[in-house]
Amino acid sequence: MRHTISVIVENKPGVLSRVSGLFSRRGFNIESLAVGTTEDPSMSRMTIVVEGDERDLEQITKQLYKLVDTLKVFDLPAEKAIERELVLIKVAASDRNRKEITEIVDIFRGKIVDVAETSLTIEITGDESKVEGAEKLLSKFGIKELVRTGKIALQRGSAE
Repeated sequence: MRHTISVIVENKPGVLSRVSGLFSRRGFNIESLAVGTTEDPSMSRMTIVVEGDERDLEQITKQLYKLVDTLKVFDLPAEKAIERELVLIKVAASDRNRKEITEIVDIFRGKIVDVAETSLTIEITGDESKVEGAEKLLSKFGIKELVRTGKIALQRGSAE
């Protein structure tokens, strides 16, 4: 089962290394990792996606709390979270297909962020299925380059 974990940590050098080391030492593969400063510049939020069962999640949570810089850890089930990813896709483009590419970008509420003679670079933000859907439709034009962020997520509503 795939789990999205939110970890609030002190915003200090070396924290990311200690957290990722904890996962690797215990044999867990991090599928996605995004880190950024929170509304409080002294803290960072790590959104980590990892595969495992409930027992694995409990072990990970306990181990994270053992790290001095960890302030809070919580699971973010998909139904209780707002999740987003960002993808930048550079596709081959010609006068023949630019209109069709633009229409696909519009359907996904994306943006064309760079135009070159032989390519378009597209930005799309959304949940995992939206990003993958856009990638699939654009692949027929020839993807020259692609980069995706890790998943970021916040709990829905006013709960912490």
